[in-house]
Amino acid sequence: MDYRELSYWFATLDEPLTPRPALPGDADADVVIVGAGYTGLWTAYYLARADPHLRITVLEREIAGYGASGRNGGWCSALFPTSLTGLARRHGRDAAVAMQQAMHSTVREVARVVADEGVDCDWADGGSVVLARSDAQLGRARAAVDEARAFGFGPADLALLDADAAAAHCAAEGVRGGTYTPHCAAVHPAKLVRGLAGVVERLGVRIHERTPVSEIRAGAAVTPAGTVRAPVVVRATEGYTPTLPRQRRAVVPVYSLMVATEPLPTQTWARIGLARRETFSDHRHVIIYGQRTADDRLAFGGRGAPYHFGSRVSPYHDREPRVFTALRRTLAELFPVLGPDVPVTHTWGGPLGVTRDWAASVGFDRTSGLAWAGGYVGDGVGTSNLAGRTLADLIRGERSELTALPWVNHRSPNWEPEPLRWLAVNAGLRVMFSADAAEARTNRPSRRAAVFSRLLGN
Repeated sequence: MDYRELSYWFATLDEPLTPRPALPGDADADVVIVGAGYTGLWTAYYLARADPHLRITVLEREIAGYGASGRNGGWCSALFPTSLTGLARRHGRDAAVAMQQAMHSTVREVARVVADEGVDCDWADGGSVVLARSDAQLGRARAAVDEARAFGFGPADLALLDADAAAAHCAAEGVRGGTYTPHCAAVHPAKLVRGLAGVVERLGVRIHERTPVSEIRAGAAVTPAGTVRAPVVVRATEGYTPTLPRQRRAVVPVYSLMVATEPLPTQTWARIGLARRETFSDHRHVIIYGQRTADDRLAFGGRGAPYHFGSRVSPYHDREPRVFTALRRTLAELFPVLGPDVPVTHTWGGPLGVTRDWAASVGFDRTSGLAWAGGYVGDGVGTSNLAGRTLADLIRGERSELTALPWVNHRSPNWEPEPLRWLAVNAGLRVMFSADAAEARTNRPSRRAAVFSRLLGN
């Protein structure tokens, strides 16, 4: 496999992508982590920093960052999949506020580690702008700010923008307003995850690549090459979780796809904006997201690829020509300066993990020694760092502000069996597409989208 074909991010790495040695046979460790993405590596990092004597082993099916960690949109954000209102409904107002404050501080924590450890990942503290391009979207922008205010977060956390202020960040066509938060940075995600892998190795963590795990059980991670025995086993597999025994219905792997343009000239960027490399999106229902890369490309992605029956995960699903065409069309609509034939040089995609209640979680069962984190619904670049810090405290038996957060030891219900799962997920996708189309025609908020959001608990 040519790993450089996984994404634009992998294609632009300077390092060789030769896999680290696979597990040679049976082994013992104090902690074994399954998955060398952000979650697994952040967990290893904070454990190793807290206790250099711990024997930590990370097992990875392919190479570090192979999954969503090396293919995402490069937003290190304070976004959390459950809304403040949804968190308050489940856990109380104080818990919701604490969760959001922890997410805000997480962006600063990642910036600190990147600087302290010398990880060159094209970090840019530009914040994030979410545009409103219709009355319906402007209503959702106002509602987002109203919600933030109701929980005590001011304009320094989330600001409502008029048309001119929004366009000053990102001059997309038809901008009516939007929201802006400073709690987000643009990153080169593959440089971040690969750099983090190098850091944890220097701290004494063992990483075995090309080592698929066939089973996770109390006290062991089982691979074809041998079994790693450890009193603590961490599952950090996110969208690949359904490939493990007894985990088929834990999350659904939803595919998100991206394109990257060729480097754009200065005069084009003068028309588009993003001068501080702000990440950007808009308030439509089917999520889009983008950033200006350090080499002046537009990296742009969105949901819309179908869910595959039986929670199948396959490299064949990373390429959906219909979705790539739709992304190019959307880019041209947002930025007519790019022209009808948007100059795309890279196309890619991959699965992310979605739980039945749309809730991310982190937890540790001390009796069995099994730990887990995930269900980020595409917002994992920052959230995984918080997960790694929290897991390190839980595993070491430390009580902290992190271990008291409401997502700790939350158990999401399983998804329905097939074919109900396939019908429900793809029907939900159709509902949101039709809602966006209806709003574009009528300029009025979609009732069907509001009903669907309530069903998700947000």
